[in-house]
Amino acid sequence: MEALQAHPSRQLEEMERMGSLYRPGGLVFANETGRIINPSNLRNRSFKSLLRRAELPDIRFHDLRHTCATLLLSRNVNPKIVSEMLGHSSIAITLDTHWHVLPNMQQSAVRALEGVLR
Repeated sequence: MEALQAHPSRQLEEMERMGSLYRPGGLVFANETGRIINPSNLRNRSFKSLLRRAELPDIRFHDLRHTCATLLLSRNVNPKIVSEMLGHSSIAITLDTHWHVLPNMQQSAVRALEGVLR
């Protein structure tokens, strides 16, 4: 949270440092000139080196989306909300992709129903 809260002021410093070379485009995360970050550079230069530094396994950047969805669904976040957060066109895509979390959700639903019926 601290890093995200400090980000706008760091970005302003970057804008001032780059002067007229910086092209603000309203991006939250931009390259040094304000343009969109090249996805290949993000994966290969930044993400991979962060994984190595943290001594984490080599995963695909896209795996972070799956992890996020799985964590949210396992915490009983409404699948419709998760689907919207991921930008899926339908809840069916989310549920088809993350079906492995559903057995735990079913157990939670049974416990909730038992609690209501007692």
